Amino acid sequence: MEFFCYHRDRPGSVTLRNELLEEHWSYMDRYEREMIARGPTLSSDGDTPTGSVHIVDLPDSAAARAFAFNEPNYQAGAYRDVLLRRWRNMLGRTMWDFPGGRTGGSRYLVLGLGAGQAADLIVPPDRDELIAYGPLLSDDGATWLGTAVLLRAPDPDTARAVLTPDRHAHIEVHDWQFGGRPS
Repeated sequence: MEFFCYHRDRPGSVTLRNELLEEHWSYMDRYEREMIARGPTLSSDGDTPTGSVHIVDLPDSAAARAFAFNEPNYQAGAYRDVLLRRWRNMLGRTMWDFPGGRTGGSRYLVLGLGAGQAADLIVPPDRDELIAYGPLLSDDGATWLGTAVLLRAPDPDTARAVLTPDRHAHIEVHDWQFGGRPS
């Protein structure tokens, strides 16, 4: 089962996150095989983390909750909240398979929180700019709750346009970058 996990930073937690960086990476290293995508969201300065995205393939909801809530930054209080939802990998690949590579261009997380009937269940035609794409689902996987997308785009407005605006109660766009240990 695939899960989308977005830990949002508590204001003023940058120092704590920096202190826990190696512990965070070591924790995530344990999930290397299960990882579909990962990386921080950033403030408009492009340097200050505002959250952490992890898309993982785990056996069940209990394993996903353990993954999300045992994470060192969460345990230490660096995060203010966690969005954890079932997810479906519509691209059938990981971020490391993205044809655009790890660098070049602006990268974004686009989160569309659902408003009624399911939308954006078909991958857009310009899939070469998509890094990860899929619906956010209820725990049993039966109900559409929104859509989560990682993509490369020239600007936030272009990134936002990947989702159908009138089918989502709210659409968020966050600067995002490929995560993991530096090479």
